[in-house]
Amino acid sequence: MALVLRFVNRKGEIVERFVGLRNVNDTSALSLKATIYDMLPKQNLSPSRIRGQCYDRASNMSGAFNGLKTLIMNETKSAHFVHCFAHQLQLALVFVAKNHKTVNDFFMWFLGC
Repeated sequence: MALVLRFVNRKGEIVERFVGLRNVNDTSALSLKATIYDMLPKQNLSPSRIRGQCYDRASNMSGAFNGLKTLIMNETKSAHFVHCFAHQLQLALVFVAKNHKTVNDFFMWFLGC
């Protein structure tokens, strides 16, 4: 699992920082939450300061009842969820490539297949 933080610095600039990678054997929402909550204090950050979350739409991540976003929002109401735009773009490209031969041929050529 990768953890990237986005924040506004004292100059009012938006900054992104790669915090780290963790090998996770258990991808349940509870296990992922524990991993994130273990990584944040090492950056001198508190989970109570989370203001947003961004994941794909896998049920363990964005599930309305037991997903990671819900577990975090239950403790930190200000940790709003947004579906990952890069993942949305990937889903759209896959859909288009599967349903339009010309687009599919382009990607096959591009990938050298």
